[in-house]
Amino acid sequence: MTSFEILFWAGLVAGGIAYLYILLAKDARGSAALAAATCTAFAAYTVLTVAQEGVTGFYANHSTNFWGIQVWYDLVIALGIALFLLAPRARAQGISPVPYILLTCFTGSIGLLAFLARVLAAEKRTAG
Repeated sequence: MTSFEILFWAGLVAGGIAYLYILLAKDARGSAALAAATCTAFAAYTVLTVAQEGVTGFYANHSTNFWGIQVWYDLVIALGIALFLLAPRARAQGISPVPYILLTCFTGSIGLLAFLARVLAAEKRTAG
């Protein structure tokens, strides 16, 4: 198995565990610390990827065949849905979603995870 295949399967397993936890969790509030830690880890992996592959590597990955474009559309749609659901919660906490939406546009899940961590932390402060 190649290192890329190991990373692929590790992501599948980690995602599966996370999705099962979300499905089965009794506490629907979420964890700001977990969102922030995931953001940090993924940002570090992204820095490594950019250092290895270059800053425009994602373009070639998502623009050379139908699968690449399908994955690109899937990411754009998923991030749009997440922002659509998160923005009202942010506004309810007095957080402007604009900087986080811009960050998400430029960094994808890194920006979204930072936004989620910020909103969850604000909600916890107001609830407590």
